[in-house]
Amino acid sequence: MAPERPLGADAMQTAVEAPRAFRETDPSAPPGLWSKGLYAAVDLGTNACRMLIAQPRGSQFVVVDSFSKTVQLGAGLEASGRLGRASMGRTMQALRICQKKIEQHGVTRMRFVATEACRRARNSKEFMRQVRRETGLVVEIIPAEEEARLAVISCAPLVNRSTEQLLVVDIGGGSTELVWIDLSGVAPDDRPHSIMRLHRGFQVEPAGARVVDWISVPLGVATLKDQFQDVEDDAARFALMSWFFEENLASFSPYASAQKREGFQIIGTSGTVTTVAASYLGLRRYDRTKVDGLQMTSDQIDSVIREYLSLGPEGRRTDPRIGRDRHTLIMSGAAILQALMRIWPTDRLSVADRGLREGLLYAQMSADGVLEDGPFE
Repeated sequence: MAPERPLGADAMQTAVEAPRAFRETDPSAPPGLWSKGLYAAVDLGTNACRMLIAQPRGSQFVVVDSFSKTVQLGAGLEASGRLGRASMGRTMQALRICQKKIEQHGVTRMRFVATEACRRARNSKEFMRQVRRETGLVVEIIPAEEEARLAVISCAPLVNRSTEQLLVVDIGGGSTELVWIDLSGVAPDDRPHSIMRLHRGFQVEPAGARVVDWISVPLGVATLKDQFQDVEDDAARFALMSWFFEENLASFSPYASAQKREGFQIIGTSGTVTTVAASYLGLRRYDRTKVDGLQMTSDQIDSVIREYLSLGPEGRRTDPRIGRDRHTLIMSGAAILQALMRIWPTDRLSVADRGLREGLLYAQMSADGVLEDGPFE
């Protein structure tokens, strides 16, 4: 099935191109472009520390530098309620790399945020103080609503003109955020911008995107895996994880609603979703330009998940499409994804290789009024 290019996809291309490609394809770029007006965003999650450094250009931004490192900050949190010493050590090393990159690029506008692991850990505030002492970096522990909001606005360019009901799903390491948005009262051409305007909150706006409901489920790829690590049978463990995740959606108001496929779109942002998409495309080497914006059906996703199950743990470990960093977490993520497809089958799950970092950048740039469209009031 050929991917449908969503509204704004062409305009978003500058936001996904590597800095080298941008330099080569735009010789008219003014001198000093790469040292002025830079913004940084860091997402310190349960499993990984990720950073983007970018510069606004037009209504989007160009990525100048990036960094991602698996730190397993939430390892052992389920049992102890605390961040472990080894986990904090790995995280501190990653944050020092972020600090050096920021200094090298002369970044002056930045925001560092931490999510579910630090929301839950009893010693997280102490760790944040340690980070500030040793690196000078200020890391905020943000509430679940803000995490969901930032994920939503990062996905705005992937919204289709025909979408009237939108479900945005962000599968993280420690939690999963779902946001249901009613776009039926918004003009088709204004739907992405109406979602961008949600960066200040999930309030109801006249003739704007209306957030019907949102939920943060305290189960992500790492925490869900930890819940069932004592189940030895691979297929049984997968089934239990999927049904357990679905049980945790009972309080989400659109959960039981009968949803027509026409006019309905799901956007999924996470390593799980992009890995499933890469597997569907048969990519032995990950290519963001082929994955970001791809649309998949429930049946196509189910086919990939069935293949993962048939491979077994050892087969998944050696499958180049999954990668060694993700093979231990892919089935818990797939269990979440399968539960969502079971509840809301769709012909349009849009794959988003973007998330919290991009949302942080958009929010900072919008607040400063440096985007071509001006601040999204």
